[in-house]
Amino acid sequence: MRRTLLIPTALVLSALALSGCAAANSPQATSSEVAPQAQPGTAPTDGSKAMDSSAGSSASGSAFSTDRQVIETGYVTVVVDKPLDAATEAARITEQAGGRVDGRNEYAPTDTTSASATLTLRIPVSALDATLDKLKALGTVQEVSLATSDVTMQTQDLDARITALSASVDRLVALLATATDTTNLIALETAISDRQGELESLKSQQRYLADQVAMSTVTLNLVSPAQAIVTEPNTFVSGLAAGWAAFVAFFAGLVVALGVLLPWLVLAALITLLTILLVRRSRRSNAVAAETPVTDSAGAPTKK
Repeated sequence: MRRTLLIPTALVLSALALSGCAAANSPQATSSEVAPQAQPGTAPTDGSKAMDSSAGSSASGSAFSTDRQVIETGYVTVVVDKPLDAATEAARITEQAGGRVDGRNEYAPTDTTSASATLTLRIPVSALDATLDKLKALGTVQEVSLATSDVTMQTQDLDARITALSASVDRLVALLATATDTTNLIALETAISDRQGELESLKSQQRYLADQVAMSTVTLNLVSPAQAIVTEPNTFVSGLAAGWAAFVAFFAGLVVALGVLLPWLVLAALITLLTILLVRRSRRSNAVAAETPVTDSAGAPTKK
């Protein structure tokens, strides 16, 4: 009895094993079989756009990296005796480090201002610290400000979009080579032109970000000691000097104000004097007229 039950059971297990092997060895549908194929000589449809989108998502997954993309910027103020000469030396230091000068403004001394210079420097990230040390050594450091901006996600997004758009352009070019209908040719050429324009714009943004990441931007402000920020007095001597300077400055300003007002004061004095003379003359005329007797036709005095 047991033997008769074992035989059918073994047959069932063997059948199940064979069916499993057949399923494992059967070919699976490829993505090319599932996805709709673009027919030669036809313009891109919504199906092709969906393929572009899926290609973009796969490209973005492969384009992501763990490297951080950081833009570094800085602002440095250095007090030097001769700002114009120091600007030339700062440019030499920057170029020696492999950088460049993107902007340079120099101001000669005048009667009211001292000489100064402002430079916009692009310095390689690898040489930033060493170059900053050399720039600080030009004089007395007054201010140093450094900042960073992480653009990793923006860079990765640009890379993914460029990869997907490049693949889309290649597919459209391949369709254009096999297209025979005039309408489809015009539609394909228009689509290719639009995508190539967008692709060039994305590549331009990519190059700009790459340059900003690779080269730090530092604004160097070179000022003379007369333009440096004066520290507040913290001792008796410095307080006395500050008070005397304020006293002298007050009277110097008062003298200047008097010099400005003097012509107007003289004019006002002349007008006042003339007015007083006219009033006195009028009063004297009125007094003389009051003292003169008035007579009638017979020569007898009359009362007013």
